[in-house]
Amino acid sequence: MYQALYRKWRPSTFDDVYGQPHVTKTLKNELENNRISHAYLFTGSRGTGKTSCAKILSKAVNCLNPKNGNPCNECAICKGIDNGSVLDVIEIDAASNNGVDNIRDLREEANFTPANAKYRVYIIDEVHMLSIGAFNALLKTLEEPPAHVIFILATTEIHKLPATILSRCQRFDFKRISPEDITARLQYVAEKENVSLSEPAAALIARIADGGMRDALSLLDRCFAMGSSIDENVVSSAAGIAGTVHLFSFSEYVANNDFTSALKLVSMLHNESCDIDSLCTELTLHFRNLMVAKTVKEIGSLIVCSKEELDNLIKRAESLKLSKILECISILEQTSKNIKNASNKKIQLEAAVIKMCGPTLSSGSSQELEDRINAIEEKVNELLKNGVKISASKEETKPVSEEKPKENPKSEKTEPVSAPNDEPVPDGEFRNWSEVLEKLKTYDIPLFGIMSGSTASFKNGKVMISSSNPTLFDFICNDSSHSKFLSKSIYEVLGRKMKIAVSTNESKPAEKSPLEKLKIKIDNFNNN
Repeated sequence: MYQALYRKWRPSTFDDVYGQPHVTKTLKNELENNRISHAYLFTGSRGTGKTSCAKILSKAVNCLNPKNGNPCNECAICKGIDNGSVLDVIEIDAASNNGVDNIRDLREEANFTPANAKYRVYIIDEVHMLSIGAFNALLKTLEEPPAHVIFILATTEIHKLPATILSRCQRFDFKRISPEDITARLQYVAEKENVSLSEPAAALIARIADGGMRDALSLLDRCFAMGSSIDENVVSSAAGIAGTVHLFSFSEYVANNDFTSALKLVSMLHNESCDIDSLCTELTLHFRNLMVAKTVKEIGSLIVCSKEELDNLIKRAESLKLSKILECISILEQTSKNIKNASNKKIQLEAAVIKMCGPTLSSGSSQELEDRINAIEEKVNELLKNGVKISASKEETKPVSEEKPKENPKSEKTEPVSAPNDEPVPDGEFRNWSEVLEKLKTYDIPLFGIMSGSTASFKNGKVMISSSNPTLFDFICNDSSHSKFLSKSIYEVLGRKMKIAVSTNESKPAEKSPLEKLKIKIDNFNNN
């Protein structure tokens, strides 16, 4: 009878366990030093080696000829445990044996000495499924079991275990197995099975398995059924996912705002029985890789793929803005949630495609507005090169002064806003400046925001304002209404009119906004 790969290639020694050196090394040291605990708790995500290590440990504590903490797998005890003839190692499924009566039977049975082995070992899988009463019935035996009994508890949901159980066990946390370790194991198994497995295909299986070796071997088993030569296309077909070629095509359509091609691609994949949930997950991971390629220089350790695919990711990331990539990830994450409760999953993904390919983004962030202005500038530049004259309504836009900016002193920029005072004010700190800002808040909120954090002092009969905001000088000088409100606020606090000066660290006027630059470019073209 054919045996599944994950069963056939289950590790038989601690040295065969991939990706859990912190667990296997500790267990081997305990066995070598004869410091065996009475209760162990193995926790971690599915397919990471919990049950395998539990079975290896049950053999190692009973092995007649242990080797460096590993079972020999050759003695009668090891062979008996493997084939099930030694009844001193009992594996219990807590999902179907979760009642108080089941645990009571276990307690009574534990009092009997082992028939053949040195220890009676109880492996309780998915222990979090036990009822509260069953946990309470297990407590005393778990804390002080007979000398010949060892408990090994395994669970994927450690948070469901009572603290009283956790405190009585020696806990080992199994991590998700790295894609590199899964890839190496898959290639080893394929070689032993006389099947050709390409490295990109093994890496794709490792990525789909998401840290679970059992899932990876199960998918490899499906691939074996499709032929003796396995590449990325075979893996994509066996797993029911889009494949990297389709993913890159999709991101290209998003970059070009090509609704039609993107929707056709979704329909084609759907007709080929591609699972919509898996497709949405693959698209999310693809745009995640684009995000990493866009922001990180050394991405080899962050993305598991072939060198060719890595180069394609870097090139594709250059054609997409970071704001667009982040928006696509957000849309796909929300779509993944909607798909779970949708009556028609395809429609949900098609709606997401429309949002992703749209030129207008919804959050209205400053980055998105800047992207839209840059797009307008590109269109204007194309029209200017082609000799097309562009007219702009002067009533709708504020005229931009073409006068050359005045050179400003490095430490002081003065703007006369009020008449000279009758009596000079002694130099010193303007102690009531906070009151001026509070008055200004009622008259001019934008100016108040710019002057937030500023200080003031009296110098040579003027109010000297110190601010780290380089736009304050131009904001006051270029708009008389702002300066009037500031003068009015100072007058209401001091009871007299004062000249105003601005002290900044800037030696150049503030740079014009993209809209102002665009307007100047259009006016210059029309004047010529």
